[in-house]
Amino acid sequence: MNGIEVLTDGFGRIQGTVREAVTGLTAEQLNARLDDTANSIAWLVWHLTRVQDDHVAEVAGREQVWTAQGWAVRFGLTLETGSTGYAHTDTDVAAVRVDSPELLLGYYDAVHEQTLAYLKEVTDADLDRVVDHRWDPPVTLGVRLVSVIDDDAQHVGQAAFVRGVLERRSTGAT
Repeated sequence: MNGIEVLTDGFGRIQGTVREAVTGLTAEQLNARLDDTANSIAWLVWHLTRVQDDHVAEVAGREQVWTAQGWAVRFGLTLETGSTGYAHTDTDVAAVRVDSPELLLGYYDAVHEQTLAYLKEVTDADLDRVVDHRWDPPVTLGVRLVSVIDDDAQHVGQAAFVRGVLERRSTGAT
């Protein structure tokens, strides 16, 4: 297995876990917050998808799926178009609401597809290319892509946790 295959597998695992965390939920469950400062499943999945879209588009030299495929319009959020969720306030988090799991999954799947298309163009040697000089040491393509997978995994895990809490509450389980 080479590095590109490992990255492809990692992104594939994220997609599977996103589907498990979101599929079958109602709008009320997707938008629920465990308290006034908690992130909803909708926000968590939207955020991890926005970060993946933003970071992969940047290193690939492509327009983000968010704008190129009209997802910003479909979501109809009151946030700035370029917002990815970084530094969001509680009010910003509350503004990310969806009517169905299909919207979140459609956007995630479109970003996943663009990510895999990009990975097909990349070689193992490309992973050493520096893509961000603002850090010490500078960030390589390989490190950036692993960072996206790591961030996605943490947020989708949080979404799965919130789903579990909501489901336990609805069944009265303790």
